[in-house]
Amino acid sequence: MALHFERSEYADRLARLTERMKTEKLDALLLFAQESMYWLTGYDTFGYCFFQTLIVKADGTMTLLTRSADLRQARHTSTIDNIVVWVDRANADPTLDLKNLLSDMDLLGARIGVEYDTHGMTGRVARLLDNQLSTFGQISDASYLVSGLRLVKSTAEIAYAKRAAELADDALDAALPLIKAGGDEAEILAAMQGAVFLGGGDYPANEFIIGSGADALLCRYKAGRRRLDATDQLTLEWAGAAAHYHAAMMRTVLIGEPSMRHQELFKACYETIQAIEGVLRPGHVFGDVFDTHARILDERGLSRHRLNACGYSLGARFSPSWMEHQMFHVGNPQEILPGMTLFIHMIIMDSDGGAAMTLGHTYLTTESDPQPLSRHDLDLILR
Repeated sequence: MALHFERSEYADRLARLTERMKTEKLDALLLFAQESMYWLTGYDTFGYCFFQTLIVKADGTMTLLTRSADLRQARHTSTIDNIVVWVDRANADPTLDLKNLLSDMDLLGARIGVEYDTHGMTGRVARLLDNQLSTFGQISDASYLVSGLRLVKSTAEIAYAKRAAELADDALDAALPLIKAGGDEAEILAAMQGAVFLGGGDYPANEFIIGSGADALLCRYKAGRRRLDATDQLTLEWAGAAAHYHAAMMRTVLIGEPSMRHQELFKACYETIQAIEGVLRPGHVFGDVFDTHARILDERGLSRHRLNACGYSLGARFSPSWMEHQMFHVGNPQEILPGMTLFIHMIIMDSDGGAAMTLGHTYLTTESDPQPLSRHDLDLILR
């Protein structure tokens, strides 16, 4: 089997989940998030673009309902023993297959939690599911049960996060010689992604972000490439990925003589991250991180140019995003605990002046000071 962890670790995760289910008084849980299935069993696929669900009972038994295309995938990559296939056909409603399966599993009238907030659950599926199960049992939203358990990483998970960070560093090393006047964004992007692959890494859960000139002010990937001018700005956001565990980084690289505005924005980013390192530790919550970010940037007159979040938890994720549910935004009460892998990013986009500045990397939280996972410092990169 293609498992990335010892079976004992998967058993520990299942024990933690079933204990939490008992606390929440759930008889069963329907997992639709691929990262939940992967964390719990090792099941590795992009088949979640179709209907599939992993049924977990409070006694620890599990059954996967999926399509025929993923039958062998599940057998080869997971600890799941019981796999049921629903059949592709005209006007198929696999939620009916699910209801019949739940009945066979003696769950009629049971308390059942459902992962609704995931890319593996479309609106159509949610409507069909609710229609089938509204009178079957007591249904509740359990979208964040597993994601909450996944926040603190095990020793083995941290090893993959550290390897992902090494791959992210390798990607930056591959890019830097190509970032210069006349440099081609296509070559830069190919070198970065190639470095991750050559290091044994995976596709990231979302595309690398690359943009220069006016496109440097964008925070999302877009199609199209250009060559760098003699004086230019290049924004990059990327992640190394190892066994689907991610470590993200972000930089705006300046080509040619840096403007005073760029230097001002970089100083704001750098000093804000330094201040955040003082609260990225036990005794604080995610909201404290955002408050630090907002206070410093707003004091410098940058409130119009900053974002309403400054990072998020990272872990094993699948397309279309490497972001976890838990983000650094106002009022988030999530406690910061040792063993979390957290991406801190500063993003300042001055649309009035056309200047972009970003800075960030991934940290491992400890009992005291957070540990940057990147070997690169946060100095301004000039080419």
